[in-house]
Amino acid sequence: MNNKHCFEDICGCTVESCPITYSMKMIGGKWRPIIIMRISQNINRFGILHRGIDGISKNMLTRELRDLEKNNIISRKIFAEIPPRVEYSLTKKGKTLVPVFDMLNDWALNYLNQSP
Repeated sequence: MNNKHCFEDICGCTVESCPITYSMKMIGGKWRPIIIMRISQNINRFGILHRGIDGISKNMLTRELRDLEKNNIISRKIFAEIPPRVEYSLTKKGKTLVPVFDMLNDWALNYLNQSP
């Protein structure tokens, strides 16, 4: 069996077991980090999320929220009201990502105004 290695001789893990590949499947992409951070800031209703994320379509937001829920990063609570209300929150697993994104934010602040 010829398993591909993600970093060949460096880490020895396969593409299927690579921590970076796993992370990107869970939280990677253009929208997921923004959605996670907005929800962590208590911006947790669909309409408010949609208005607060410039450029995201309703279909894309719906798809990303479903994937984050499937990956146990966020949870969805439906309130039995008229009209129905849905709120999103970070799961225990999702809350562990907040310090990671805080560090990413700090990193970006150091380089934001510098040339590439």
